Amino acid sequence: MKLFNLILLTFMLTGTNAMAITVNIYYTGENGNARKFAEEMEQSGTVALIRAEEGNKRYEYFYSKDDPETVLLIDSWENQEAIDKHHASPMMETITELRNKYDLHMKVERYIEDEAGIPNQDKNFIRE
Repeated sequence: MKLFNLILLTFMLTGTNAMAITVNIYYTGENGNARKFAEEMEQSGTVALIRAEEGNKRYEYFYSKDDPETVLLIDSWENQEAIDKHHASPMMETITELRNKYDLHMKVERYIEDEAGIPNQDKNFIRE
């Protein structure tokens, strides 16, 4: 609980710009449309443009071996300001058009980076 309070206090004092933010977006469609969307995002150069945006840390698609109709996008940014600039960019219109073209639905999860890092007791389970 103390760590949570410390993170919350840091968040309140510094605003959302202090910590990296990762957004997991699960795109789901029918007839392979989620994969077609991701492929068109890559082939059109939109993904490369997003990766080149200031503040983007990661923009990567993953395919589920258990659910062929869902694609996971891991979208990570340095701070909320970088996300806001991305959302105000012309690329959002392209992304929205492609989502509509492929009739995709989304589930979104948002995570704020734990600046304390991985606890020592957890490092025992990580092979680097």
